Amino acid sequence: MHIHILGICGTFMGGLAQLALASGHRVSGCDANVYPPMSDQLATAGVRLVEGYDAGQIALAPDVWVIGNVVTRGNPLMEAILDRGLPFVSGPQWLADHILPGKHVLGVAGTHGKTTTSAMLTSILEHAGLAPGFLVGGVPTDFGVSARLTSARHFVIEADEYDTAFFDKRSKFLHYRPRTAILNNLEFDHADIFADLAAIETQFHHLVRTLPSSARLLVNADNVALERVLARGCWSEVERFGGGGLWQVDAAPPYTVSQAGRNVGPLDLALPGMHNRMNALAAIAAAHHVGVEAVTALSALASFGGVKRRLEVRGTVAGVTVVDDFAHHPTAIRETIAGLRSRVGTARILAVLEPRSNTMKQGAVKAQLAGSLAGADRVYCYAGGVNWNVAEALAALGDRVATHQQLPSLVDDVLAAAHAGDHVLVMSNGGFGGIHDLLLQRLALKAAAA
Repeated sequence: MHIHILGICGTFMGGLAQLALASGHRVSGCDANVYPPMSDQLATAGVRLVEGYDAGQIALAPDVWVIGNVVTRGNPLMEAILDRGLPFVSGPQWLADHILPGKHVLGVAGTHGKTTTSAMLTSILEHAGLAPGFLVGGVPTDFGVSARLTSARHFVIEADEYDTAFFDKRSKFLHYRPRTAILNNLEFDHADIFADLAAIETQFHHLVRTLPSSARLLVNADNVALERVLARGCWSEVERFGGGGLWQVDAAPPYTVSQAGRNVGPLDLALPGMHNRMNALAAIAAAHHVGVEAVTALSALASFGGVKRRLEVRGTVAGVTVVDDFAHHPTAIRETIAGLRSRVGTARILAVLEPRSNTMKQGAVKAQLAGSLAGADRVYCYAGGVNWNVAEALAALGDRVATHQQLPSLVDDVLAAAHAGDHVLVMSNGGFGGIHDLLLQRLALKAAAA
């Protein structure tokens, strides 16, 4: 089968392309910006990439057009597909039809931590000799790719609540039919898709409704919204982690993990922060459902390398360390800063934020933003493209905060303040204008001049 993927350079669709190739399909695709690293991965794999969405791609005549959720009505290629009555399908539906049948799917859902938890779970299953397939919304450093297909029974997938396609407004995760499902947490996000938290809870409720009685839900016991979801009906086995749940991890070193009150062993995890320990606890509990003993999971996590763009050190120049993180929601921002603080102690943290997500751009969570950044010593916020008053929203931080409409002036401000021993924490769910490399280059020039 020849498939042509619209929106192929997104993490999910690019991963789907790699899975399709591995299963014997011929794959081509297009995107508005064919950009690395995904474009490099796909080109190396032999995928034909087309820049843009011109209607002339109709001449490629694939067996089916696979549509990413970045595609909207008015897209020239999509309009041509519709006009000609050609067969098309969403990415999640194609995955469900062609990759997931016969697999024991382990789905990782939640507002935060999906990518890290999925990567942890995959590494645990790999360590246990189960050789799982996976599709993760990032690049786990233990594997170097975001997706892999194997002949093994188990398949780990990041179960995103974002909508499926312009013609299917259900959450992506409703297509995956997991047998093991992590519900890591639930907060309001994706303001461009959901009117309020209740609307997201309904999608999680639909997920729970699709699970068989033999499935197991691993649920964060500390999350009130998830309890509301379960109260609407649950027909599967439930195990809770955290809070008063079956699975626990101590709040202080050596971070002992326990199951039903029985100590299993210490959690030796390179990633800092309580949020990452909770991610690990969820992964341990999910792996246990498919027969992996907790002690084996702890052994795997001791060597877990993390995920790119999750507290990833991009470089250190003249004693100043530049750290990259995908955090783009107030809760994730707060926990990321807290995690870095636990690693660096009293060293200064200079937080650099791009409010880039649709939720941030719309100002839906702006009231929480100042509090989420309070753990940083200095805050630099890029206000370009935001339609609300960033300076006003962050005023509670006083003279610790600076907002900038232009990226060059923001970089200049950070460079003027940074000195040896500082950690510059850059947070964005996009490329942020290549600010990480720009900071490192300018720091090198500053050091040479000194």
